[in-house]
Amino acid sequence: MGGFKSYLKLEKSLSENSVEAYLHDVDKFCQYLDYAGLTLSSTEVQTAHLRGFIDWISGLGMTATSQARILSGMRAFYHYLLMENMVNADPTELIDGPKIARHLPDTLDFEEITRMFENIDRSTPEGERNLAMLEVLYSCGLRVSELVALRISRVHADESFISVIGKGDKERLVPIGGVALKHIDLYLKNIRPHVPVQKGEEDILFLNRRGKRLSRVMVFMIIKNLAMMSGIKKSISPHTFRHSFATHLVEGGADLRAVQEMLGHASITTTEIYTHVDRRYLKEQVLKFHPRSK
Repeated sequence: MGGFKSYLKLEKSLSENSVEAYLHDVDKFCQYLDYAGLTLSSTEVQTAHLRGFIDWISGLGMTATSQARILSGMRAFYHYLLMENMVNADPTELIDGPKIARHLPDTLDFEEITRMFENIDRSTPEGERNLAMLEVLYSCGLRVSELVALRISRVHADESFISVIGKGDKERLVPIGGVALKHIDLYLKNIRPHVPVQKGEEDILFLNRRGKRLSRVMVFMIIKNLAMMSGIKKSISPHTFRHSFATHLVEGGADLRAVQEMLGHASITTTEIYTHVDRRYLKEQVLKFHPRSK
């Protein structure tokens, strides 16, 4: 399995967590073969065996999403074996993945987002920080993990870009609007200098009152409370701002390729064109179509 692990890390550029998940998928298949009393080498595995495996994990109560992810791990494994000439055929080729119902999260309209921002108590240091933080979340469509790890040194205000470390430790540049930059500047000048910064957190942009980076749960709670105060009944989370960012840009007329690039969805499984969008073009798309950039 060492060769497969290297293939996942080097060829597919997967994160450590994803690599471990794929290795567990193959291990689950081996457990199934043992359970079914089958002693087979990789070259002897047939499509029928894999179908039996999918039925088995379905019977264990795994969701369609989990089944599809495990099947993806098996596909990667047999693709690797084919590349290494260790098998002559791919038994996963004829297997259809389970149908997954697409669940689209709630979206906030611009009026609702504005209402939430207006309900932030800016008379407190936390309020000023929260406003800057949520302006960044909405202006840039960040994942909550990207937001809490955002570094001061990665905010390039003169170029209206921030540098973000996304899934799989991949770096991407995301345009940021003038309103968000203004509130970052106010926070950096008036609030953050009075926070007792903990060792190792000196470059982290958004800190709690003890000088440590905010937790994902804390950001979730801040947004939940704001939604409640604003009379918004939808199911709201940090991801709602990310989804709203993308929806508002596309509805405003932004190019889907640019939105995909800004969200950091470019990968082997998307298309090559998403990785070659000009940075200036991305910035123009946000400035032209994002409501908070007007």
